[in-house]
Amino acid sequence: MEIYLVGGAVRDELLGFPIKERDWVVVGSTPEEMKGLGFLQVGKDFPVFLHPETHEEYALARTERKTGRGYTAFGCDAAPYVSLEEDLKRRDLTINAIARTADGKIIDPYGGQEDLKNKLLRHVSEAFVEDPVRILRIARFVARYAHLGFTIADNTMQLLCQMVQSGEVDALVPERVWQELHSTLTEKNPEVFFKVLRSCGALKIIFPELDQLFGVPNPEKWHPEIDTGIHTLMVLQSACQSSLDAKIRFAALLHDLGKGLTPKDKWPSHPGHEARSAVLIKNLCDRYRVPKNYSELAILVGKYHGLCHKALELKPTTLVKLLKKLDAFRKPERFKQFLIACEADFHGRPGYEHLPYPPANFLLQVWEEMDQVSIKPLLEQGLTAAKLGNALYQAQVAAVKEFIVSVHPKID
Repeated sequence: MEIYLVGGAVRDELLGFPIKERDWVVVGSTPEEMKGLGFLQVGKDFPVFLHPETHEEYALARTERKTGRGYTAFGCDAAPYVSLEEDLKRRDLTINAIARTADGKIIDPYGGQEDLKNKLLRHVSEAFVEDPVRILRIARFVARYAHLGFTIADNTMQLLCQMVQSGEVDALVPERVWQELHSTLTEKNPEVFFKVLRSCGALKIIFPELDQLFGVPNPEKWHPEIDTGIHTLMVLQSACQSSLDAKIRFAALLHDLGKGLTPKDKWPSHPGHEARSAVLIKNLCDRYRVPKNYSELAILVGKYHGLCHKALELKPTTLVKLLKKLDAFRKPERFKQFLIACEADFHGRPGYEHLPYPPANFLLQVWEEMDQVSIKPLLEQGLTAAKLGNALYQAQVAAVKEFIVSVHPKID
């Protein structure tokens, strides 16, 4: 039995990054031997085991062969005679096909170290095209390492395009798409992920709502970048600079989907795009089974970001209704996330990156004024049900009106 550290742990160690988790490959063993040593088998499709003490994953060296379409259609051979080099050959990128022995020796049969040096993401073998998830994975790796100057090798990009054209990408299942998207949203430059998908033609298949934003104009007066697709990626960049919260980044990414459905005779204005955005966001979230806390925030941002931008111009009644629609008092944390995403939308334009965004602080102050309105005096009056709700609403409107008069906010 020979054991090797493999994959991301070796790659990140060579890059000088902190190691998040360690994966191991075992050569020359069998499931029976592993279980006899106290390892717990967890892999269903191929033999993966958890170490009895560290609980790190140990997989038997294996080869794979394609048996059909999709990322699950593989046959596996994990016999004791499978070599380390054969196991590494089935991996996606050369930088992920490096192993290290217990005494620190690097085993690199496919040139991963050279590609790390050249900042190149390159496929290990032609078998790369057999797994459609690799389109998403390589796009995610570019998003992770773009700030270091990493790019995709030309011949690997050709394979990505080939996979899209062959229809292999159609076999992606919702769970894996969301898993890769969510992981991407935690990377340093997630906007690069979508640029890669667009370059190989996968964006229009996986996220057609985003793809159709490119080429749709905005008014140049307010959007010097003009193109809605470019604006969308700039907003995502801005959200990343403001927050590490993937929910905020997700909402920022999807906020303007409705502009892709604006009739051309209405361009460059987009009347009613917020309502259209909310519908498209819900459809996308349903399609990829996005968790509720992500979808709810994204729908609210899509539907109400326009009102947020105009907050200083709104009447007290409209402000009170807006905060109630946002459920700001039962879910104050989500309300603050909403404001951060809207601010990212404001900043996601050339020349606007560092300008102040008064609506965010203003709406927080309005929220505080409304929150200070006590329901107790109304209950003491004996009001119940609809009358109580209306009286509370009127009291909140009055409090907001008094606040506005006292501070006289003005729009810059």
